[in-house]
Amino acid sequence: MVPSASGRLVRLDNVATITRGTGPAQVERYNRQRQVLLSSNMVNGAPLGAALTEVENAVKEVGLPAGYDYKFIGFGDLLKQVISSFVLALFLSVLFMYMVLAAQFESFVHPITILASLPLAIPFALIALFFAGKSLSLFGAIGVLLLFGIVKKNSILQSDFINRLRREEGRERHDAIMEANRVRLRPILMTTVSIIVAMIPTAFGTGPGSGSRAPIAVVIAGGQTLCFLLTLLAIPVLYTIFDDIALWFQRQRAGTRAPREAASPLVGGSDD
Repeated sequence: MVPSASGRLVRLDNVATITRGTGPAQVERYNRQRQVLLSSNMVNGAPLGAALTEVENAVKEVGLPAGYDYKFIGFGDLLKQVISSFVLALFLSVLFMYMVLAAQFESFVHPITILASLPLAIPFALIALFFAGKSLSLFGAIGVLLLFGIVKKNSILQSDFINRLRREEGRERHDAIMEANRVRLRPILMTTVSIIVAMIPTAFGTGPGSGSRAPIAVVIAGGQTLCFLLTLLAIPVLYTIFDDIALWFQRQRAGTRAPREAASPLVGGSDD
């Protein structure tokens, strides 16, 4: 018996056709829509990002009917949130580094020279992961951030010493660059060797949790090995390019000020 609009009880077979069959024990909903939950486990060592990509390709290959859609929940949804948060954190870190370097060097150009080495470090990190047989997981992304700090520090050592030679000793730009490379070679080399030696046990460790820690060490050790030559070769070239740009802007600014300075004695002057 079911209640009617007037409140009276009516037999169900008077208003509906009853047939026996099978159905779900409970109906699950997501955002007030019916959902079917599919869960699975991955084999040991399989990256979550690659698994999500394969599932998406499988769904697109099969093709969902009209009115159907899919969404990752659980660790799949958490991974996408982590990736978006990591991109935001990466952008803010580069922005804050530029602000601090601009205040430290009192220039808007030299921080760009230092930060220009950061995008060049990403391919080296990916190459290191490829040859080590590792995937770019969340821990590998954290290793990229750490690699940024190390590469930036080496660039600061060179750029700061070049500026000091040009400002305090009056060296020419080419001579200052060559002297900075010679003097700063030892501290940069010591930093590189110490970091690589410290990361080798973590990169090739086989204990519990080694699969999570290894990508960090591989990214730092491999990326720093390749960025060592990058710091000594690319930073002087970038320094020269951006310094020429700064000099060009100074000449343009001086050219626009010249006519005004020529006319300035007529303003506020007195003819007696």
